[in-house]
Amino acid sequence: MKLQPIVESLLDTDLYKFNMDQVIFHKHTDLSGQYYFKCRNEGVVFTKEMEEEIKAQVDHLCSLRFTKDELDYLRSIRFIKNDYVEFLRLWHPIRDYVTISLSDAGELSVVVDGPLFSAMQFEIYLLEIINEVYFRMAYDYGTLLASAKERLDSKIRAMKEGKYTFSFAEFGCRRRLSREWEDEVVRRLVTETKNCVGTSNVYLAKKHNVTPIGTYAHEFVQMYQGIDKIPLAYTNYYAMKDWYAEYDGDNGTALTDTVTTDLFLLDFNRSMVNNYTGVRHDSGDPYVWGEKIIAHYKKFGVDPKTKMLLFSDSLDLDRAQKIYEAFRDKAKVSFGIGTFISNDTCEEALNIVIKLQYVNGRPVAKLSDDPGKAMCRDEDFLEYLKRSVDFRLERERQ
Repeated sequence: MKLQPIVESLLDTDLYKFNMDQVIFHKHTDLSGQYYFKCRNEGVVFTKEMEEEIKAQVDHLCSLRFTKDELDYLRSIRFIKNDYVEFLRLWHPIRDYVTISLSDAGELSVVVDGPLFSAMQFEIYLLEIINEVYFRMAYDYGTLLASAKERLDSKIRAMKEGKYTFSFAEFGCRRRLSREWEDEVVRRLVTETKNCVGTSNVYLAKKHNVTPIGTYAHEFVQMYQGIDKIPLAYTNYYAMKDWYAEYDGDNGTALTDTVTTDLFLLDFNRSMVNNYTGVRHDSGDPYVWGEKIIAHYKKFGVDPKTKMLLFSDSLDLDRAQKIYEAFRDKAKVSFGIGTFISNDTCEEALNIVIKLQYVNGRPVAKLSDDPGKAMCRDEDFLEYLKRSVDFRLERERQ
């Protein structure tokens, strides 16, 4: 390993990984999962040296264990339960679950295969490692860091001058320039501005005494596609039902677009509307989505001003400000901003993901409200899922 360790704490991940894992630990320990890496940028080439460094960093990751102090911090989060924390006392990343290879053309392949409660935890750690290795080895890191500092200075100055009036959480650990840079970003945002209300990174939330923020991701809804007894077009219903049963109305922001927002709204019934504190947007036109959600709340006689609209789809500060101005008088509005905060440099950021693709050997997929974000390794299954969604929408909208 030529670089310093990139992941030094198992808390250095998004909060929603623990949230989702707790539900799996209590209800679905029989599930296995396979995750696949994808770089969406054109022309990105990984070198043999990068591959070897990534492998060495993953070896180091799998040597880590939660410390007593870290476990005590997780226990202090009001909705994290003691039995799950005790499980984490025993848990650690297992190297055998991760396979890394490189094609002759420089295309990086990463596959995680294991029990879902363990495989799912690798995603953020691996993305942090891959991204930092790439940017440290493909470019002059000092030049990147200087440009990142200059751009952060400009953002903070604009916040102080009142150009940006919305609140947001830092969501950038999966595509950050580096561990040290995300640490600096969070420190400065929470000490120098009033805009940043927390971070999704649990380690940095603990370090900087701010709120860790997050609920669940697309993979949580996707995993129900791999459960035999659950019809494909009803996975949102069962996911939200299990989530509410686990958290009893706490930790309640629902993600709408895993199998399209239109289908989500069929299951977001009066009970769900009242039980969940808000919803999160992650694809499609944010203005169309926002009006659709507001109309849905009103249909059930719920004042949208009592509910949160959380926007998190590829945002920069200007886009977020425009969305805020459009909805601030209609609902509570907040934002999760990631890459634009944690890896805004003079070079283009990588658009990398690690997505759940199989559960118990069965393909699963994310449809999204943006066709370009759909991801599935089995085209036949993807078409079958689309037909299932369309059939239910056509039948129940009549």
